[in-house]
Amino acid sequence: MAPPTAIWLIRHGATEWSRNGRHTGSSDIPLLPEGEQEARQLAPMLAQQSFSRVWVSPLQRAKRTCELAGLASQAETVDDLREWDYGRYEGITTAEIRQTVPDWTVWSHGCPGGENANDLTRRCGRLIERLLSCDGQVALFAHGHLLRSLAATWIGQGAQGGSHLILSTATTSVLGFERENRALMRWNAPCR
Repeated sequence: MAPPTAIWLIRHGATEWSRNGRHTGSSDIPLLPEGEQEARQLAPMLAQQSFSRVWVSPLQRAKRTCELAGLASQAETVDDLREWDYGRYEGITTAEIRQTVPDWTVWSHGCPGGENANDLTRRCGRLIERLLSCDGQVALFAHGHLLRSLAATWIGQGAQGGSHLILSTATTSVLGFERENRALMRWNAPCR
């Protein structure tokens, strides 16, 4: 079977916590009205694509983005698309964490009681194995740190490579191939 022709990464629309920088892993935060509008704006562009598979995180912000973007009828929930588990850092900001761990980043230190970059690299590796068995284009609706980790793992950098990739809400990115090499074909593209 041929590998997928393209893997579309779609980050969910804005939430209250994404707007104010709070780490939002397992907390099932809804989209803000502006996040719902962002998700609707994805629909015309995504309608021009043909997806063989649509996978979505189990969290409502990703599911609602998928729905408003017009792809809910094809969606399969995939647990490995859930956001990074921030453990004890769930719901707090990097600035707050750095009051006790001055040089903390999710990429270098991980999260007490949650996941670290090695955990994410393994999870992303499982996702990639599944993706490589898909034909055509695949759409993934998920979260900022998870999608950054997935893209970095795709190009051989492991999850820590995601520290070099910025990803805004309700943007699209595309993973694919340059000949036999895995590549980033598009990154952090707004739908507007």
